[in-house]
Amino acid sequence: MDLLSLFLLAVGLSMDAFAVAVCKGLEQEHFSWKNAAVVGIWFGFFQALMPVIGYFCGSLFVHYIEKFDHWIAFFLLALIGGNMIRESFGREEKVRTGFRAAEMLLLAIATSIDALAVGITFAFLSISLPFAVLFIGVCTFMISAFGVFIGSRFGEKYRSFSELLGGIILIGIGIKILLEHLGVF
Repeated sequence: MDLLSLFLLAVGLSMDAFAVAVCKGLEQEHFSWKNAAVVGIWFGFFQALMPVIGYFCGSLFVHYIEKFDHWIAFFLLALIGGNMIRESFGREEKVRTGFRAAEMLLLAIATSIDALAVGITFAFLSISLPFAVLFIGVCTFMISAFGVFIGSRFGEKYRSFSELLGGIILIGIGIKILLEHLGVF
């Protein structure tokens, strides 16, 4: 996977976290760098952890499904991306949980489930796992912290757009993986 694809993947994966971070920003009367960092750390850590778990789960089965791994990667990314696009047109969700550890843990897990599925696809790709997960974690940290800032300044209007964009990016990466393995690129 090239650096541009990894960057787009990291941005796409972080869109759920961004949307929730915007909601967390809405909860604040005044923007706080501390709260932005808390959200960024929780979301960035779990966006980095989940692909590792998915990678090792996928690695257990890689020898059995190498002949159609590109279809699995395409399907998982298209499914995740399609779900994000569907959610972008859905009802606005309100997140009012504060910044306590137990609540942030639940949000971090919920926003990183798609990264688990992406980690499974990493088992079928030629990728440096440590670099990829660090890159995803740092991108998610920055985007989530920025989401808290945006939420505290501009409100809910960017949530739907961020989920739509993230879904389109993930589907695009899935199509690229499929076409590369089919010899089109």
